[in-house]
Amino acid sequence: MTATHHDMANAIRFLSVDAVQKANSGHPGMPMGMADVATVLYTKFMKYDPKATKWADRDRFVLSAGHGSMLMYSLLYLSGVDDVSIDDIKNFRQMGSKTAGHPEYGHVDGVETTTGPLGQGITTAVGMALAEKMLNARYGNDIVDHYTYTIAGDGCLMEGISQEAISMAGHLKLNKLIVMWDDNEICIDGNTNKTLSDDQCARFEASGWDTQKIDGHDAAAIEAAIAKARKSDKPSLIACKTTIGYGAPTKAGTHDVHGAALGAEEIKGMREGLGWHHAEFEIPENVLEAWRSAMAKNSAARESWQGRLNKLDDATRAEFNRIMSGELPAGWEDALNAFKKKMSEDKPKLATRQSSGKTLEVLTAAIPEMVGGSADLTGSVLTKTPSTASVTNTDFTGRYIHYGVREHAMGAVMNGFALHGGFIPYGGTFAVFANYMMGSIRLSALMGTRVGYVLTHDSIGLGEDGPTHQPVETLAMLRSMPNFYTMRPCDVVETAECWAIAVKSAKTPSGLILTRQGLPTLRTTHTDENLCAKGAYVLAEAEGGARKVTLMATGSEVEIAMKARDMLQADGIPTAVVSMPIWELFDEQDDAYKASVLGEGTVKVGVEAAMRFGWDQYVGSDGGFVGMKGFGASAPADQLYKHFGITAENVVAEAKARL
Repeated sequence: MTATHHDMANAIRFLSVDAVQKANSGHPGMPMGMADVATVLYTKFMKYDPKATKWADRDRFVLSAGHGSMLMYSLLYLSGVDDVSIDDIKNFRQMGSKTAGHPEYGHVDGVETTTGPLGQGITTAVGMALAEKMLNARYGNDIVDHYTYTIAGDGCLMEGISQEAISMAGHLKLNKLIVMWDDNEICIDGNTNKTLSDDQCARFEASGWDTQKIDGHDAAAIEAAIAKARKSDKPSLIACKTTIGYGAPTKAGTHDVHGAALGAEEIKGMREGLGWHHAEFEIPENVLEAWRSAMAKNSAARESWQGRLNKLDDATRAEFNRIMSGELPAGWEDALNAFKKKMSEDKPKLATRQSSGKTLEVLTAAIPEMVGGSADLTGSVLTKTPSTASVTNTDFTGRYIHYGVREHAMGAVMNGFALHGGFIPYGGTFAVFANYMMGSIRLSALMGTRVGYVLTHDSIGLGEDGPTHQPVETLAMLRSMPNFYTMRPCDVVETAECWAIAVKSAKTPSGLILTRQGLPTLRTTHTDENLCAKGAYVLAEAEGGARKVTLMATGSEVEIAMKARDMLQADGIPTAVVSMPIWELFDEQDDAYKASVLGEGTVKVGVEAAMRFGWDQYVGSDGGFVGMKGFGASAPADQLYKHFGITAENVVAEAKARL
């Protein structure tokens, strides 16, 4: 007997409720409610080959409402993705299982991005859709022509980041982005009328989207709506009116079905009501075959695409394959080393934001897949180069995104670029606004995306803008993030080395913490070796005897440490200066190297225009520290350094007090 749409959708529903019931943990309501929409999307429209989950021209699907993860896992299993077995479904939310509580990129094939923090998914999808547009402008419809679909819930649309995403996508006319909103009127606290009265369709339309309203349980209506959305010249919202927990006899349509197992009796009644007379985790052969055959047709589309790719000239095909693989082009390091050598010879005095801008000129010329941008601060963060023309809604051949004042979205969109493939994104804002986009930064680190965060105006050194813009706590916050490189270079040479590390780090995002004020070139002897790659190194060794004092600093305070060293040396106290631009990499070095840098048995003083938090691991609890003890103030930078005591004289005093 041929399986019906009803049968195929119920396969999602019962895999979901059985998995949540077995785990006694999870969110069954959304998969139950959106099963009809997901079934139509996958079996009628998704260009996705389950046997080639990394196919470059596949459609992307993002489950923005990541709490409904059993919808994702059910789709992957039913579609025939080899990496998801029925045993994986049974092990939902268990230790070591691929099927985690929320979909996690890299844990299982077919999950395009980690979701769960609401609003991140829909915004990451904007990045994927934009990446598709830009690659299409470079390679044409024969090679790049796919859609990005996302299922979003009420919570996704409540989060502020969603407005940034909606506005940006509408402005850029990302017409291959289709959002299916699970309009079930339920949130954790109960009915959504407790929290909002928005007209979501009017909201999207105001930002330049097409919208439709449908019955999310009517297969024909779902199919017609998606078909119409695919023909639009705008991004599309399909408001799918659904019943959360569809099929549950007493809990459907209530918040009780959102985030808890249904219970054995409720599931028994659901089986009877929906006519699903099968044991738990059992999918009838005809239903599984209907799913597998519907998805198998995409192998022909993939093979046809491969044929078109093979017909490209050798150079074009090789370049496409290179950028999609994430491999860097030949020669880029030679160009950067030549730049480093020139800077060591010229010894310019530059703010490290300027040093970053000059480095980016070299890198974006040598690495064509680098795509820059800023959150309406281009002239301050210096992320635009002669190689990166602006992307507009009529010309996607450029390489620079004007994100507007949308820091949070910028981070998520960059994640979308990195996950889609074909681009290495970087974007800039003031360091203090890292707080605004921490949700996106955290997902960059969790997923291991190659994203560069350019974070300038990094301390009281920015001066008159005052404590609202002086990020005294931000370094500690970023350094506490696993799998994230917090880079604070002291001059143009270190800045170039930090950028080299960021570009090479395919599975670790980086934050370049850069100054507004000018700094001298301290690295005046050239070496092709990347000294920053070890995280910290001896910039100036003690002279006139065994080292007695070790001064450690980052960024703009390395200059102060060097002046303090001169004063201590003049007093006959052998003193070394250690530059510590990337703590995370230093912590990875062997004990012998760390001991040689830190100077065992020496007086240790840390110097940084930020809070002490984190420094004790290097200077010890009894070590000295010259830095901030609270928020900053509004005044010229030189006056602020004196006011807060971040001076060479105070560094000397800290050291001498411990001799």
